[in-house]
Amino acid sequence: MAILSIRIIGDPVLRTKAEPVTGFGPELAKLVADMDETMEDVDGAGLAAPQIGVSLRVFTFRVGGQRGHVVNPVLELSDDFQEDVAEGCLSIPALGYPVRRRRWTRVTGQDIHGNPVEYEGDGMLARCFQHETDHLDGILYIDHLTGEDRKNALRSIRNAGYNEVAGETQAQRAANVGSGFSRGPAAARTGSFGQPLA
Repeated sequence: MAILSIRIIGDPVLRTKAEPVTGFGPELAKLVADMDETMEDVDGAGLAAPQIGVSLRVFTFRVGGQRGHVVNPVLELSDDFQEDVAEGCLSIPALGYPVRRRRWTRVTGQDIHGNPVEYEGDGMLARCFQHETDHLDGILYIDHLTGEDRKNALRSIRNAGYNEVAGETQAQRAANVGSGFSRGPAAARTGSFGQPLA
């Protein structure tokens, strides 16, 4: 297993719809293991394959004692919404804004062996499933923002100072890239808002 580099907003892979996984074997198993280790290293709640430069429909998650991965996820959403909660993203470091998400989600898909998997939940888990599946469709959480929050987020990202923050975050993460170990509390390294979803 290895810790992988996380792509930052502006990288085209984050805006590209990921391809379905058709091959199940050692390469997919290694990808998921590396994603899981990378997510753990940066103290994320989830990580989608495009965030590490792989345009495949796979994400990993760890929320409230539940952890796992889903290959080729399909979401079923409740009609109602949960209270807006600030989200962060490992690909948009140091920012966080309230995002409107469905209250409950069921995600179905496959595991690394091609076997069916199903998870469901509300609150943060439902939020995570929606956030990670958005990544697979080339959607970032800032795309859900409206009004002043959207203006502020886009202004912050365009700000020259944001490039410096993003660069510092990448440099801090780079110390572990390619390694098979974590070097201490990730929260101190990410500069991300709260526990980033991914």
